[in-house]
Amino acid sequence: MADSAIHMEIGISTFLETTPDPVTGEVISHAERLRNAVEEIVLADQVGLDVYGIGEHHRPDYAGSAPAVVLAAAAAMTKRIKLTSAVTVLSSDDPVRVYQAFSTLDGISNGRAEIMAGRGSFIESFPLFGYSLDDYDELFEEKLELLLAIRSSEKVSWRGGHRPAIHNLGVYPRSVQNPLPVWIASGGTPQSAVRAGMLGLPIVFAIIGGMPESFAPLVDLYKKAAAKAGHDPDKLPIATHSHGFVGETTEQAADVFFPPTQAQMNVIGRERGWGQPYTRATFDAARSLRGALYVGDPEYVAEKIILLRKNLGVTRFFLHVNVGTLPHREVMRAIELLGTRVAPIVRKELARIEAKE
Repeated sequence: MADSAIHMEIGISTFLETTPDPVTGEVISHAERLRNAVEEIVLADQVGLDVYGIGEHHRPDYAGSAPAVVLAAAAAMTKRIKLTSAVTVLSSDDPVRVYQAFSTLDGISNGRAEIMAGRGSFIESFPLFGYSLDDYDELFEEKLELLLAIRSSEKVSWRGGHRPAIHNLGVYPRSVQNPLPVWIASGGTPQSAVRAGMLGLPIVFAIIGGMPESFAPLVDLYKKAAAKAGHDPDKLPIATHSHGFVGETTEQAADVFFPPTQAQMNVIGRERGWGQPYTRATFDAARSLRGALYVGDPEYVAEKIILLRKNLGVTRFFLHVNVGTLPHREVMRAIELLGTRVAPIVRKELARIEAKE
């Protein structure tokens, strides 16, 4: 990883949404959304973004049930960008297959693959693959242990409660990177922060509401757990993932991003019994300087990312551009602006702060 004292990685995350267009009602096919994603990754690489992540979901309004396959399609067409899941729902997957998929991606990309392991905020994968939600936490802990054993050793011996034991068997292909990067993804629980710190693994916080600065105690908890376990907390990357959109002007960005975001947030809100509908007032409050929505012109989004760095010390920032369906050209323009306008402002300002220190 580049020197995090100056360099901060900036990238895109997506769930490959296929929700109805809030203006036309049109729903694009999963196939078209997948092809659009490959175009997005190629552009993100061309405009100098550092990372692109695809979340795993198993429902009709998202096309990304197999992130590694989509990332591999773009790997052969890109040169520099890191390619990661965002997240891999490890609890309902087989760690052997997860490692093989991402070590294969690592080979195709020549060392640019990463895994972001999490429980997932949606639960469709549990019944689909025959797992019980009663085992939610136990499944994750056990499978993370196996995944880390596989990445650290070619031959593996392992026994757990939810998967047949492995007796001195090899797992191939081996990754180009040694070790293959594995991040822990957290929605903001103290337990996740402590676990990641104790294991010495980088962490990603999903910050999609409230104020990002309120995550500072979790960052502190993570670093203390890492130090206590003998890891150097200053060398551990910390990332955040937040919704947002970059436009030519802040007003234009807000007007483009609000309708699809409102539509999808209300769908999820009904599923989860949130009660209150998502309104323009909610949206506008969240895109204030201290809010969790990174929506605006390039200068404003850059200002918010710099504030995030100051408050949490993050070394990587994911902008989750399409919460609900946006026209492909709008997504591509936002990616272009993030790479060519936002990232240079952030890097220049961080270099200036570093020089002063």
